[in-house]
Amino acid sequence: MFHLPTPVYDANASGTKSPFGNLPDWNLDDLYTGEDATELKRDLDWLEQACASFATDYEDKLATLDAAGLLDCVLRNEKINQIAGRIMSYAGLRYYQLTTDSGRAKFMSDMQEKITNFTTPLVFFTLELNRLEDAHLDALLAENADLARYKPVFDRIRAMKPYQLSDEMEKFLHDLGVVGDAWERLFDETIAGLKFDVNGETLGIEGTLNLLTDPDRDTREAGARELAEVFGENVKTFARVHNTQAKEKEIMDRWRGMETAQTGRHLSNQVEPEVVEALRNAVVKAYPKLSHRYYALKKKWLGLDKMQVWDRNAPLPMEDPKIVDWPTAEKIVMDAYSAFDPRMGELAEPFFRKGWIDAGVKPGKAPGAFAHPTVTDVHPYVMLNYLGKPRDVMTLAHELGHGVHQVLAAGQGEMLSSTPLTLAETASVFGEMLTFRKMLENAKSKAERKVLLAGKVEDMINTVVRQIAFYDFECKLHAARRGGELTPDDINALWMSVQAESLGPEFEFIDGYETFWAYIPHFIHSPFYVYAYAFGDGLVNALYAVYAEGAEGFEDKYFDMLKAGGSKHHKELLAPFGLDASDPAFWDKGLSMISGFIDELEAMED
Repeated sequence: MFHLPTPVYDANASGTKSPFGNLPDWNLDDLYTGEDATELKRDLDWLEQACASFATDYEDKLATLDAAGLLDCVLRNEKINQIAGRIMSYAGLRYYQLTTDSGRAKFMSDMQEKITNFTTPLVFFTLELNRLEDAHLDALLAENADLARYKPVFDRIRAMKPYQLSDEMEKFLHDLGVVGDAWERLFDETIAGLKFDVNGETLGIEGTLNLLTDPDRDTREAGARELAEVFGENVKTFARVHNTQAKEKEIMDRWRGMETAQTGRHLSNQVEPEVVEALRNAVVKAYPKLSHRYYALKKKWLGLDKMQVWDRNAPLPMEDPKIVDWPTAEKIVMDAYSAFDPRMGELAEPFFRKGWIDAGVKPGKAPGAFAHPTVTDVHPYVMLNYLGKPRDVMTLAHELGHGVHQVLAAGQGEMLSSTPLTLAETASVFGEMLTFRKMLENAKSKAERKVLLAGKVEDMINTVVRQIAFYDFECKLHAARRGGELTPDDINALWMSVQAESLGPEFEFIDGYETFWAYIPHFIHSPFYVYAYAFGDGLVNALYAVYAEGAEGFEDKYFDMLKAGGSKHHKELLAPFGLDASDPAFWDKGLSMISGFIDELEAMED
């Protein structure tokens, strides 16, 4: 199955007029110029023929191939992946830019079905590969250096060997994948179609969530209560989607003999369960010295007796509510990137100039932000919903980091460029940290420094504490679903159990907040994705500490790490920096950077 890795949107090159300056729109012509493009028809025809001839040439024959023959087989498979990936990238990007357009939805669905049908005969490839004896495969790799380059791919595929089903079952499940995609689309289209009436204005979800950061507390409260109201009205649909997706996963996991609901994600992330457990435990243990301590400070700054959910992301009273226009945001991020290393600035530049960013908030556009790598012979595309907040500048820095990473890793080729989620957040969070440090360096007053520090702490809490709470919620949800259908009230209770623990005693929760699990796309698109954010933040905090200490040749090592893409394990990638994520103390090092910022904020109170 060829899936887009994240919610990923048609371009027009005119630029969207907005209060923030000319916001860029995508130009998708580098993929295809339209649904009826002759190149698209050519690629579909080629793909159908290439998949059929691949199956004819190689099915039941992998064990007979010599090293050169297996290399040819791998290269042909890689080319098939590339063409299929280009088609689905184009279909997905167009759809997510206007999810309410039924024509785009149909086009994406049709492309997914065609590609699923074309590629079903290829299911044998991984199955037969896993039947090869270790000694036989090792001998082939030793014989041919070009083939040996693909060892990380073979290792990933063979990690699934214990969970592999019969050839016939695997083909059946491959075909059935489009059904799961339909539930994802139902979720996306429901979210994109929601309407919220706040103070006489009708908004979509992105605009309504944005109200939770409004300086006016009544506006924030109105936004939160309307979110609760609308989620409550739609909670049965969201509960149905979650129940179905979790049940489908449970059936798959049971048939494959996977030990836990999380096993599949850990395998795809190439991370050991005990490393994730060490991260999770370190963060949960640190809740009191991170989120609980910070929100006690924030409650005091806001002059409140009790924090409400709409105060969590409230701007600080001393914060200048100025809007950051697009040219200023671009300059801030580009300056930070170029100051680290001019090469970083050169890699980021084309995103702004060539229609690789879609920044404006538009009706029907999916919420949130992402960088989609497309395929290695094109380039990534970045999606934002830019509203001029300082946090939006950080989001730009974050997604641009992904983009730079994806450009650098493209040299590895289609099968080796893709980074596991745990490492995929490295360049994005590092890009954010560079931007934050540059802004902190330029702060003109104690108040401005305080606001920047507090903003960074909040972002880190949202990245580390909130995402680990999300992970715990998912673990509880999937475990509970194994016992039977979950009512909306069941899911609500699981959500509240992790929210109260992670946010701490300063908070009160309004009636309706228990449904706020409903809009988180990761739970549907990528179960257990969320811990990758915390992994990435902890990893980058440790990396940045090495950089700040002035380590010799850090920049070159950093670029080498990004260029490696998915060709190396996290242990191998971090070794040049003297770091090891399997050491439990590693996570404490990352978390201590956050608590250090909170120490500084507390010291400012004296």
